[in-house]
Amino acid sequence: MKNLAKIYFFIFILIAVGIGYLYFSLQHTTQKLSANVNRLFIQQANEFAKNISREITQQLPQDENFFDALFEGEYLREELEREISLIATDTYKYVFVLYRDETGTYRYLLDGSKKDKGEFGEKLHVNKEIWDQVWKNARSHVFYHKQVETLWVTYLYPVVIHGKTQAIIAIDFSNNIEKQIHEALLPLKTILFSIFAAIFLMFIVILLQLYFTYKTKKENLTDPLTGAYNRNYLREFLNNIQIENYKILMVDIDHFKQVNDTYGHQTGDKILQEVSKIIKSTIRDEDRLIRFGGEEFIIFIKKSSGLASECKVAKRIRENIAATNFHYNNQDLRITVSIGVTCRPQTFKTVSDAIKHADEMLYVAKRDGRNQVVLDAVNRQKEAGKQRLLPVYEVQEAIEEGRVVCYYQPIFHIKSRKIHKYEALVRIQNRDGSITPPMEFLPVVMHTNIYNLLTKTILGIVFEKIKENRVSISINLNFSDIIDKNIFSLILNELEQNKEYAHWLIIELLEYEPLDNSSEIFIKNLQRIKACGVKIAIDDFGSGFANYTLFQSLPIDIVKIDASIIKNIDTSNISKSITESILTLTNALNIETVAEFVHSQSVLKTLEDMNIDYAQGYYLGKPEATISIL
Repeated sequence: MKNLAKIYFFIFILIAVGIGYLYFSLQHTTQKLSANVNRLFIQQANEFAKNISREITQQLPQDENFFDALFEGEYLREELEREISLIATDTYKYVFVLYRDETGTYRYLLDGSKKDKGEFGEKLHVNKEIWDQVWKNARSHVFYHKQVETLWVTYLYPVVIHGKTQAIIAIDFSNNIEKQIHEALLPLKTILFSIFAAIFLMFIVILLQLYFTYKTKKENLTDPLTGAYNRNYLREFLNNIQIENYKILMVDIDHFKQVNDTYGHQTGDKILQEVSKIIKSTIRDEDRLIRFGGEEFIIFIKKSSGLASECKVAKRIRENIAATNFHYNNQDLRITVSIGVTCRPQTFKTVSDAIKHADEMLYVAKRDGRNQVVLDAVNRQKEAGKQRLLPVYEVQEAIEEGRVVCYYQPIFHIKSRKIHKYEALVRIQNRDGSITPPMEFLPVVMHTNIYNLLTKTILGIVFEKIKENRVSISINLNFSDIIDKNIFSLILNELEQNKEYAHWLIIELLEYEPLDNSSEIFIKNLQRIKACGVKIAIDDFGSGFANYTLFQSLPIDIVKIDASIIKNIDTSNISKSITESILTLTNALNIETVAEFVHSQSVLKTLEDMNIDYAQGYYLGKPEATISIL
């Protein structure tokens, strides 16, 4: 809306400048034309004055004073006046010759005017300063004087006889050229003015329309109570921004329901208004404050140089609100807020997931005592029994810097006691050389775009290992990964690029997620993967959802029996019975079996006696960064 108003204003300015330029150009042209015409009249007056001066000089008796000659010679005076009168026309109405007496008064010598003639020696009131200057300097002079609508011009020409000024010839002429030009151009000026007025009125109408449109839209996008934006604006805002340029803060007023219940909803409304004002005064113009619902606000902070600045904004909001004394109805209230922050919303699959994550961090802040800021996954360690979890951005940096590695745990064929294949287990190698296990970073990247990138990285690493060693290697994927369009596409792409090695790859599906209504898509996608030569294994079998129903539709090649069953199989009849039932099914379906968590010779001997195909566990081999020779 603001941009549209700027465009209209710019167009109006261009048109106004154009019309103004035309108008003032006409004015300038009129003045220039009038000046040129006047210059022609002055040149003609100059010629007249020279002729009169020449005639006077020729007819004046030798060595005689001009005044004395005219005073004594009435005939000469009449003859000269007759000559001068020939010049007098409708334009050059007054032509006369004056002299200055001993007192400095100017008097008539000759007058060639048709009417209002001056008598010889009659005094004439003139602008003495100008006339004296002409008399003294013996130089012609032009001066203008306007009467009503007519411009009068007086041309003064000194008559110099015997090197001395003895008279001044004055020629008065007038013209109404400027008036005529003005009248000729008046219709054009009127048209230009009318166009300008019409455009100006149109501009005013457009501005009013924009104003009312903006006002209506603002009312539709603004929360009437707090003045913050509302959910309508949030939808529009999210459609027009690059989310990676923002941090997301979720703010909730602590114990707000108690305020409403104790002091009334009117006081609660005042609290909401004041909190909104404090937040607005704390954030910048480019940041966005949105009332998300009830006492909850969402803030989009424009990205700056680093993570610390967004932390400071969140802390400043919390501190400013906590330091404010809210006084209503003779009651002093202290209000606090809890804030959850998503620092890297671009790492989530959708903006909704990023907002949900900020809401989850807000929940952590409220659960852990309120009146605090919980920043992204760094603080999720509280949810994991004080276990440290890497922030999402550190996982992204590890991928970008090539610090994601795989450790390989051998899987032995029980009868031959030889390594038959390996399971790839992802790790992050820290800059100091230490290793971060998957449980410290997989939970924070799950359901983010970083998880997709991590999956692609692991596939690339595993295929390189397969090429080097020509050995089967399994990787772990979730049921949801097979359904996810993006992950499924990158899996197919990697398989396409490594066609001749795809039959060495085993995908272990972590069987702890229900399929719900996505089973058809899951089965279809899994069959496409298996068609590339990949083997499919069910991991942790016996610990998940609807175990036995999986065999009805899924193309399963291997079943890995969960550690919770295997670890006590040498001493527990129940574990043996469960394993025997699994073996009955897998043998009937010609499916291979792998026993996990083999931690002793006794467990291994029991598995061998039960005819389990493969075994995996620390007793047989720990995960290593390199693959042992088979």
